[in-house]
Amino acid sequence: MRVRLLIAAGVLLAASAVAPLAHAGGAAGAPGLPTDGHAHGGFPTDGPTDGGSLDGFAADGLSVHGYGTVGDDATVTLSGMYRCLDDSAGPVFVSSTLVQGNRSAGIGGTRAVCDGHLHEWVNTSVVKDPAYRPGAARVRATLMQLTSGTTGLPTPGFLATEEADVELR
Repeated sequence: MRVRLLIAAGVLLAASAVAPLAHAGGAAGAPGLPTDGHAHGGFPTDGPTDGGSLDGFAADGLSVHGYGTVGDDATVTLSGMYRCLDDSAGPVFVSSTLVQGNRSAGIGGTRAVCDGHLHEWVNTSVVKDPAYRPGAARVRATLMQLTSGTTGLPTPGFLATEEADVELR
């Protein structure tokens, strides 16, 4: 398991050089944030979700939108919302894994903006052989920070995780 984490950390670190920054969604609203009255990844949702800065909450959080897309070219897109407070110890990423039936694959990685505001994350990847199909699936999303370990290798620290059922369109 540790080897898999180190490999994943290395892949995310390499991807950070080319991964676009997440789109800031703080003041513009939080489309797709769950509003079913349950907490999702640390976000309270029993009131209106105006996409504000969540100033009253001192925690990192993550949510997954209830849908994803599968393009004709097998491009899978997943999204959600996140909030992180501090990236001074190392870069923070939003990673996602899509599970459908017995198929599981990592879908992209987005570099997080840790300014205490709510942001949207969008991860995209082309997945073939076999390709995902429209219908029910499950997403595992993780807000992860890479820090320098005692050996000098990047060590992942998990700030928040979320698992959610999604509908692939």
